[in-house]
Amino acid sequence: MRARRDFLAANAGTRVATPGFVLLVHDRRDGDDAIRVGYTVSKKVGNAVTRNRMKRRLRELARAALPHLGQPGADHVIIGRQRGVERDWDKLERELATALKKAAKR
Repeated sequence: MRARRDFLAANAGTRVATPGFVLLVHDRRDGDDAIRVGYTVSKKVGNAVTRNRMKRRLRELARAALPHLGQPGADHVIIGRQRGVERDWDKLERELATALKKAAKR
């Protein structure tokens, strides 16, 4: 996802907060089963190098988990948090799996 309107629409969806990131899931209800994903990391997290590193980590997490645990027909937005930059990779993986399962129940 790249359009601002898609990110704003996802903000109205289900929100699951973890120490490393916040997951937003919004059902598009457009009949398309594609799983779309967007990433955002604010300047509060750090400089450009730090933010880009966090986005790379989030992309890799989503690439591995969303095909299995993501909701078809939904937009998923992952918002990086300050503590997620140096967080252990295994913890981030577990947090994403747990967050996706919680979002699916709501």
